[in-house]
Amino acid sequence: MTPFHLAFPVSDIEATRKFFTEVIGCKVGRFTEKWIDFDFFGHQISAHLKPDEVAQTKTNEVDGDKVPVRHFGAILKWEEWHELSDRLTKQGIEFIIEPHVRFKGEVGEQATMFFLDPSGNALEFKSFQDMSQVFAH
Repeated sequence: MTPFHLAFPVSDIEATRKFFTEVIGCKVGRFTEKWIDFDFFGHQISAHLKPDEVAQTKTNEVDGDKVPVRHFGAILKWEEWHELSDRLTKQGIEFIIEPHVRFKGEVGEQATMFFLDPSGNALEFKSFQDMSQVFAH
């Protein structure tokens, strides 16, 4: 696997640190007062303090859900996705789209859930029982 890098704006570095470490379970990499890197399931994401760039995202209809167009996340193993879903539910995370399976019985059937970080960035975590379906059409 080749890791990817994603940089995104946040309005509060400390709230972002707490959310990504305590809620999501990421480890912190390098950081300053203005940015912080996280190990996001083997990938590097960098939160940059830029409150004026944090904006509400528009949605697009996908299988009956209003999916935030601007979002990022990870594809987890089936068991990991369910463990994260259960942990988030117990922590009282407010979901934009509740954990569920979309495209049931179709190509690309997947478990998915959406929620916001403290700056309003939309996150999606998904899983496929059959990982060969990730790019199937």
